[in-house]
Amino acid sequence: MSGRGLLMWDEAVTKYDFGSSHPMDPVRLALTMGLVRAYGLDRAMDVVAAKPAGDSTLRLVHREDYVAAVRAASNDPASADQSYGLGTADDPAFAGMHEASALIAGQSVGAAEAVWRGEAEHAVNFAGGLHHAMPGGASGFCIYNDASLAIARLLELGAERVAYVDVDVHHGDGVQAAFWDDPRVLTISLHEHPHTLFPQTGWPQETGGKGPAEGSAVNVALPAGTGDEGWLRAFHAVVPELLAGFRPQVLVTQHGADTHFEDPLAHLAVSLDAQRAVQEACHELAHAHADGKWVTLGGGGYEVVDVVPRSWTHLVGIAAHRPVDPESVIPSTWRDEVYARTRRLGPARMTDGRWPVRLRAWEDGYDPADRLDQSILATRRAVFPLRGLLA
Repeated sequence: MSGRGLLMWDEAVTKYDFGSSHPMDPVRLALTMGLVRAYGLDRAMDVVAAKPAGDSTLRLVHREDYVAAVRAASNDPASADQSYGLGTADDPAFAGMHEASALIAGQSVGAAEAVWRGEAEHAVNFAGGLHHAMPGGASGFCIYNDASLAIARLLELGAERVAYVDVDVHHGDGVQAAFWDDPRVLTISLHEHPHTLFPQTGWPQETGGKGPAEGSAVNVALPAGTGDEGWLRAFHAVVPELLAGFRPQVLVTQHGADTHFEDPLAHLAVSLDAQRAVQEACHELAHAHADGKWVTLGGGGYEVVDVVPRSWTHLVGIAAHRPVDPESVIPSTWRDEVYARTRRLGPARMTDGRWPVRLRAWEDGYDPADRLDQSILATRRAVFPLRGLLA
């Protein structure tokens, strides 16, 4: 196995563009790659571009009629069929939509193939993580579900156990739906409570299909306002035990940066420093339980200057075994790029000033009056007995 990681990148992924008024601004991808280069991380990894996902690959997850509808809307956005979720406020149709979406999917599939075959230990596609797309429809800014496609490709290649951990502020509903009845895939999602955020799913009681798949879906619904300590407590109270019991052959993780307190579309209060801590934890868990095989993706994140580029640059650095010092001063060349692209001033350091973050372990005791602890316990009680673990 190569000791170097893979960074999946093709400039054309920035063509995944819903328009100037849409919150998913592709400048976040360009600025992330610019910051990766400013720190020299592109020289610490093999930067490669995979081919767009073809129809046979897309059909591993998506229905043929849906792929045809995306193609049609891509060629003529005015004809987008809203019954497939296309041409809506969340997912406006745009020229070249199929090509851009298939390219992002191809990067995640290529990352999964390389890790499974031992060509790289870790692989990153920060343009990916489009976890809301369903087999037969677009949803939540997501056209093709690259995370599900990467997992499906791993299964096609012979993987018998794949774990998916999603720490985006929104429920990883599309990935959960794709593998609801498949016991080979363990999906774990930590997200803001469905009472207060799209897509209004991800309840603790959603635990997978019947029979062998029961207990293969795990959901931690976090109260609005949850900050660093609570977010880390929830992660460590659920994820490590489940991965240890499942023994995945590959770990796929999704790192949407929209848990951040500056994100305009959600209500958690997580810092960049806590996001980095979870990225490090996922890296360690991949080595502990998946022989180091780690495919890691981006996701949501709508504070496109201050948050997303820093968060995902930390992710790339961790995957490259060249972690970026949170206290480091960001190179001025990147801040110049930020101003040139956005007419905004970029952040000065790679921290929100909360490093190192504090962790209160679950083993330190359960507080029955704490809403976060209630949420954690609800998940453990719903899932852990199904997986032979003590709640």
